[in-house]
Amino acid sequence: MTVNLEVAEGVGTLRLDRPPMNALDIATQDRLKELAEEATRRDDVRAVVVYGGEKVFAAGADIKEMQEMDHTAMVLRARALQDSFTAVARIPKPVVAAVTGYALGGGCELALCADFRIAGDNAKLGQPEILLGLIPGAGGTQRLARLIGPSKAKDLIFTGRMVKADEALALGLVDRVVPAADVYTEAHAWAAKLAQGPALALRAAKESIDTGLETDLDTGLAVERGWFASLFATPDREIGMRSFVAEGPGKAKFL
Repeated sequence: MTVNLEVAEGVGTLRLDRPPMNALDIATQDRLKELAEEATRRDDVRAVVVYGGEKVFAAGADIKEMQEMDHTAMVLRARALQDSFTAVARIPKPVVAAVTGYALGGGCELALCADFRIAGDNAKLGQPEILLGLIPGAGGTQRLARLIGPSKAKDLIFTGRMVKADEALALGLVDRVVPAADVYTEAHAWAAKLAQGPALALRAAKESIDTGLETDLDTGLAVERGWFASLFATPDREIGMRSFVAEGPGKAKFL
């Protein structure tokens, strides 16, 4: 399989496994969607790491496969391409991308679907589609601009240039840079910590933030208000408040 889902300590690792560069061909895209939806459904998966291995995250689409596609073929495929990445973005649990080596084109777009990005000091990220006479087609024009702002996104997309880990950090494209050998360990630790948190509250926080970014302030506030009130019906809210009153903050053991 070109993508695998491995679960340990409440953390599901979506592991890309298509050597040598984890090129995201159609079969890999479809498998990614399938496993992202499985991670969404599974109660034993409380947080997710997206990882491409020690050497490379994902170097982009399979260009040889795409070269054989004409306009009609891509019209029929483009929605499925976006849907495979959106399935990762909509996992209603904390998701962290563990980025080593190249994360280019579709690889960068996949990292953008995570809530948090930890990059190795050997990472290189970018959207080089313009160099092929194309634009990003798996969410890059939308998610990148929302993450780092339109001017910085246009710089990367218009030029197709790669940025190293330090510049990616300065741009806000990644959130933390660590030695390459430590990327997966750091990402798993981040996910494992959140896997112990209140699952419904984390889902509510993620959906409120993501929905709010896609709509106007009043609508976002209404979404937040609804989630906030609904959490008062959950056992985790009872556990959290009872623990706070009895023991102080940060000691609750959630279900």
